[in-house]
Amino acid sequence: VQLQASGGGLVQTGGSLRLSCTSSGSIDSINEMGWYRQAPGKQRELVATITTGGVTKYGDSVKGRFTISSDNAFTTVLLRMTSLRLEDTAVYYCIAADSNPRGIDRFWGQGTQVTVSS
Repeated sequence: VQLQASGGGLVQTGGSLRLSCTSSGSIDSINEMGWYRQAPGKQRELVATITTGGVTKYGDSVKGRFTISSDNAFTTVLLRMTSLRLEDTAVYYCIAADSNPRGIDRFWGQGTQVTVSS
C-alpha cells in the first residue's frame, strides 16, 4: 500500500486548509483511512479517521473544526480543516489500516507540514 499526501502549507489563524491522501497498490483490504499528526516534542495523535462504512472518528481537539470524507472508491480521503489554530501546527500523516483476523496492519504515508501562523 502506498499513500500519497498533499495539501499542507502555511495559513494564518482562523484560516482553512484541505489535505488529500490517495492510496494505491494492494488496497482491496483497506477498511479505514485517516490522519494523525505530530507536533515538535509531542506524541503522534489522532486527527480523524473514516471507515469504508462511513464511520468517522475525530480527535477531541479538532471536533467541530475538521471534517474527513472519502471518495466512493475509498481510494482518496480529504481532510477539510477550518478555524485553524496555532496548536494545529504539526506534520500530518496519512494512514490506511487493514483490520483482519490477524490483527491490524497499518500503512503510513509521508508527512505533510501544516503551519498555522498568527
